[in-house]
Amino acid sequence: MALKPTIYKMTIDLSDLERSKYQTLNLTVAQHPSESVERMMARVLAYCIDAHEQLEFTKGVSATDEPDLWQHTLDGQLCLWVEIGEPSFDRIKKSVRASKNVKIYSLNTKSDVWWGQLEKKLMNLHLWVYRLQWTDVQALAALVQRTMNFSITITGNSAYIAAELGQTEIGWEVLKSGPAELYKG
Repeated sequence: MALKPTIYKMTIDLSDLERSKYQTLNLTVAQHPSESVERMMARVLAYCIDAHEQLEFTKGVSATDEPDLWQHTLDGQLCLWVEIGEPSFDRIKKSVRASKNVKIYSLNTKSDVWWGQLEKKLMNLHLWVYRLQWTDVQALAALVQRTMNFSITITGNSAYIAAELGQTEIGWEVLKSGPAELYKG
């Protein structure tokens, strides 16, 4: 018997000061049985950073041919591919061929090693790579409830999160920027 995903209901008051976006997001997020709460919340954070009305969660870890998040244009073209974690070089090449814009949010304790191995190979590819601070992601995971209301304020390379169980701030480092005309969703 296969394990079923755990479902979370989230209402997020999002204030993105960089893009002057202010909205309330009502999300239903499925945590795959093999996925940690930290990774799931990194997906939620990436969703908030890249928030757009066409941005969608995919089947994630259970679908090897899909990213964690993606966005399509109104005519169905894939315009944003978002990966959470440390994907292989082959997977990154596939994503760059499939989408105009690719973002990777690296997050775990192996991030430094992963980046050290791939940095030179990724320099000529059209993508953005960010490293979320692992201890910050762990602090965010500690605030999670099955049904929750929280607020996220994004400014610069950080997000301030306030929830019923507490508050935290998550920072990220830009490891690689894409072209000068940064994709803003």
